[in-house]
Order: sequence, then structure tokens, then C-alpha cells
Amino acid sequence: MQPNLKVNIGRLELKNPVMVASGTFGYGEEYAELYDISKLGAVVTKGISLKPREGNPMPRVVETASGLLNAIGLANVGVEVFLKEKLPFLRKSQATVIVNIFGESVEEYMAVALKLEGAMGISALEVNISCPNVAAGGACFATDAKLAEQVTQAVRKVSTFPLIVKLSPQVSDISEIARAVAAAGADAVSLINTIPAMAIDHVTCRPVLANVTGGLSGPAIKPIALKMIWDVSRAVKVPIIGMGGIMSTSDAIEFFLAGATAVQVGTANFIRPTSAIDIISGIRTYLVDQKMDDVRHIIGKLEISLT
Repeated sequence: MQPNLKVNIGRLELKNPVMVASGTFGYGEEYAELYDISKLGAVVTKGISLKPREGNPMPRVVETASGLLNAIGLANVGVEVFLKEKLPFLRKSQATVIVNIFGESVEEYMAVALKLEGAMGISALEVNISCPNVAAGGACFATDAKLAEQVTQAVRKVSTFPLIVKLSPQVSDISEIARAVAAAGADAVSLINTIPAMAIDHVTCRPVLANVTGGLSGPAIKPIALKMIWDVSRAVKVPIIGMGGIMSTSDAIEFFLAGATAVQVGTANFIRPTSAIDIISGIRTYLVDQKMDDVRHIIGKLEISLT
């Protein structure tokens, strides 16, 4: 008998706890040529904004030691084109679809959520709050508990979808932000987003990225992500979706042990496109080897000895 891999993210039931992270899987079409994307726990789309965005100039991606540095600039087709041209494919694929949304004001977040409300084929929204609140002077929603609470409440008012709020590591106390968004109506939180970083070409004496700085992802940030998952798991009761350097089955298991109910695979998709599917298979094998019949048995089961 195969072990149960189903988990619940609020009222959303996933067939397994492995998703693909926003910004690393496009709109799913390219990867669907390689495998059946409906076998994933969920596909999290590129961040969707109210209007199309071209993003930052090239070059905007560079490999670093144990990581990937990107300054894509949240390039996307905009919510109208997404609904008309991208969502139909995802719906046809029968994948569980979580749409990542963002904005530069509370009103923009609300407007995007309203456009998506009721659309067939969407299972949940992931609210990326790692954006500057232009309307309030540029403060980042993710680094201020009151702003994080405000945008979560606003989206909650206009959306009936389960809401996952994506947290930034650029804070002194991520648990405070997690508590704020949970109290404001988030059904779950996902963390961590990329960490600000840069790369320099020592020959040209110039930044490698045209944008100068970007966001670091990949194995280099995994220890930071694990610690933050552990912190948040002790601060809130809502499910946690962990991400940050998950490259293998063992990485995913570590996130479960730290308190994550599900995980998102990001940078690994660029290195080995079948990474997420391979990890699902690996989790199943791990549970069989451990003589466990349910993946939920390992969630938050990190053993700590005080002696």
C-alpha cells in the first residue's frame, strides 16, 4: 500500500505536498512538454500584475556559488492576458493552479484579485507582499507588519480563494509578519522569498546584472529558510509552505521536519526540469523506507535534545 501524500493548505487539498515556485515555472506550458504537470501538488504561476510588465534590462540572471541571482523585475503578461491566453492551458492541463499576484498599492492588489475572482481553473492565490508600497512612499509591504496586515485584509475582502501570503526574509522578526497576515485572514504563509544580493565582474569592474542587484535563490539560502520556517511554525497555526534551496528529496524532508506542510521547488527547475516530480517520488520512497503511511506524520517532527 502506497503512503498518503495528501496535505491541506487551509481548505485546499493537494494530492501531494510539492509545488513549483513562482517565477521558476513560467505559466506551465514549457514544462508540460516534459511531464504531466497535473501530477504536481500545485503549479504556482509567475507573479501577475494589473498591467503587463517588461521587467528589468538584460542581463538579469547569473549563476553564483551554490545559487542563482536574478533581477527579472516581475516581468509578466498582466492579468487580462493571463486570463485570456495562459489560464486556458493550465485549466486544460488539469493542474492545481495557484496564481501569484502582486501590486504597488493596496488598490492594485485588490484590483488583480477582483479580476481573478471566480475564474475557473484557479485553486488559490499567493500574495507576494515583497513589493514597495508606492502609494505610501515606497515602504515594502513585507517588512512592515501593519502594511502586511493591510494588504492581506484588502485581498481577503474581495477574494473567495484560499489566500497564501508570501513572506520576505528581509525582516528582523519574520514571525511578527506571519502573525499579522494570519490574523488578517491568510489561510497559509509561504516563505522565504529571495535574498538581496549582487555579483561583480572583476575584469570589467562592473556589476554582472544590469539592475546591479538582484535576488539570491538556490542552495545558498537553504539554512536561512529552514531557520525561518522553524521560527514561523512556532508563531502561527496556519499551514506553512517552505521554499529556499530545495534541490532534492532530503531537502524537502528537512523542511517538513522544520514545520512546513508543503514545499515549493524553484531554482532546481532550471537545473533539472523534472526536479519537482523526482522529489514527489523520493518522498514516497522515503516514507516506505521509514515504514510510515502518511507524509503528515513528519511535519513539524524535528527532534531537539536539550541535554
